[in-house]
Amino acid sequence: MLSAGLTGFVTGFMLILAIGAQNAFVLRQGLARSHVFWLCLFCATSDAILVTTGVLGFSFLVEKYPSLPLVMAWAGAAFLMTYGMIRLVSAYRGDYTMELSGKTLGLGATLATAAAFTWLNPHVYLDTVGLIGAISTDFMGSDRLAFGIGAVSASFVFFFSLGYGARLLAPIMTSARAWRILDVIIGLVMFAIALKLIS
Repeated sequence: MLSAGLTGFVTGFMLILAIGAQNAFVLRQGLARSHVFWLCLFCATSDAILVTTGVLGFSFLVEKYPSLPLVMAWAGAAFLMTYGMIRLVSAYRGDYTMELSGKTLGLGATLATAAAFTWLNPHVYLDTVGLIGAISTDFMGSDRLAFGIGAVSASFVFFFSLGYGARLLAPIMTSARAWRILDVIIGLVMFAIALKLIS
């Protein structure tokens, strides 16, 4: 069971390690020190639900609704492009009074944005439901349970480390120029992910 759990943890951690839309948003909120706990809890819990769904089996939904991946891809791409444009417009305007003063979106708006990044992103389903679900079939019984618990644990460790670890970069983010650079990077990443989704 220990080996299965460790495999699940490493697999889950590696799949969410790459900078994506959700991770970039958590990083930005962590830098702003805004609603970090609730945001990390929301993202990790969402991943836990998706991982559990993958381990229990999700392929039947795709078989029943073959167009589901395509619909999700276009919806996700539209959202990512919109958010990417918002970040680039913010960088162009250069007004970071709120960020520099420590003020950001309210909790409701923050969680709503996180929900869109999480549930409208087909890559999240591919990684958590598809790949982790497929790998979990190598294990049976209690070993599969241990694998799932390991993968879920990885999500909690990753998001809370990212959210609170972002504070280490806080000394760098003390100027509008630094926030502008971050927004340009995030905006370009959003466009790249969106184009990858629909290509």
